[in-house]
Amino acid sequence: MDAELLVTLKALSDASRLRIVGLLAIRPYAVEELAAALGLSAGTVVHHLKRLRTARLVNARDARPYVEYELCLDRLHEIGRRLGELERAAETTDVLPGPDGEPLPAYDAKVLRGYIEDGRLTTIPAHEKKRRVVLKWLLDRVFTEDREYPEKEVNQRLALYHSDVAALRRYMVDAHLVTRAAGMYSRAAEQQVETAAGEPA
Repeated sequence: MDAELLVTLKALSDASRLRIVGLLAIRPYAVEELAAALGLSAGTVVHHLKRLRTARLVNARDARPYVEYELCLDRLHEIGRRLGELERAAETTDVLPGPDGEPLPAYDAKVLRGYIEDGRLTTIPAHEKKRRVVLKWLLDRVFTEDREYPEKEVNQRLALYHSDVAALRRYMVDAHLVTRAAGMYSRAAEQQVETAAGEPA
């Protein structure tokens, strides 16, 4: 984590500063107004505002006869984007055990542990990115051989993991993990499977 982002997160780690940010998200405030709203001394508020200004989270503006402080929304959005980037990087590099104990990318492992119980799918995820993780997990267990599978066999295999086999079949085809022609199903080419499994939400 870079030093600038660390300074910002430290600035936001204090409860009083978070309360100040919450008030400034509504409208600009003068020091005296913040002190009264928070039950703090003006000197304490000034201290907290200095920390927030160092992190570029607030700006001072002349509103005679006072100086008012306003929240830098662009800066908050920037922090959100950077934290999202860190999260995505962690998802691809960190490894955690999946429901079967096998090492998986952290995000995949967390999703599967949330939806797989005793080797069965508890529910089909509504969120597309999570659903792709579950579908890829099913693909590796249902379509184990490089051959065509009749629909009846696909249904039997999918039923071992969840009762709504029609929805799972459709999702797997729509996600380009499986191809379907004349009632026969086949696992898509491995490169296509990896591309489909890694598509952004």
